[in-house]
Amino acid sequence: MSGGLLLLAAALLAWPGPAALWRERRAVTPWADAGARLRAAVPLPVLAAAAATALGGLVSTPLVAVLAGGCAALAARAVLRRRAGARQEAGLAALVEALSALGAELRSGRSLDEATRAAVAACADGDSGRALARAVRAPEDDAGPAREAGELGRALARVAAAARLSTRTGCSLAAVVGAVEDDLRARSRQRLELHSATAGAQASAALLAALPVLGLLMGGGVGADPWRVLTTTATGQVLLVAGVGLEVAGLAWSARLVRRAVR
Repeated sequence: MSGGLLLLAAALLAWPGPAALWRERRAVTPWADAGARLRAAVPLPVLAAAAATALGGLVSTPLVAVLAGGCAALAARAVLRRRAGARQEAGLAALVEALSALGAELRSGRSLDEATRAAVAACADGDSGRALARAVRAPEDDAGPAREAGELGRALARVAAAARLSTRTGCSLAAVVGAVEDDLRARSRQRLELHSATAGAQASAALLAALPVLGLLMGGGVGADPWRVLTTTATGQVLLVAGVGLEVAGLAWSARLVRRAVR
């Protein structure tokens, strides 16, 4: 009995952990990372265009396949732009919290290095925390803030300028960091208000963009078969290309107006 228990205890001790099991599973099934490697090697718009073109060629005419591929690429670019904007907003929010922690630590009398470590630990976004540490510890390096784009890069440039000013003149870095934090919070509130104000316009643009598709469905419902006319006749193909072009131009113009209003 005791020998069996000893063997059972040895087996439990030798049993691989979750990380080892996951590595073994990935080694046995290398196809698990194939999608991730493909997405890293080929841009998402290219993948979306290729898939939509292939699907359009299977179910309809070559013209429809080309139009579907172009629309899919534009839609993928819009998705990537929206994701980049969301990451930028998340990075800014994390930077604001890190600046708040940095100012509090400096006002409590801690050294700059200790306050920076505490601010990086309090930052929810690792990239923003590391960028803040570079801006504070190496403010003379102008390439540091330039690595970040948009509002995040400008905010880090102001933090680096504040650190340079504190190093050269001996002024309080906590006061300047607090001013940058207050400015970022005010800008964030303004962007939220603008997003709320433009939500109705974006919904209206999406509804208007869906009306041609609704018209095609209604025409098919009453037996007119507009899709066959658009894809098999010369006049219909010209109208299809013109309609898709106007649709894309309208969506792009409305998105540009919203972006300009939010800036």
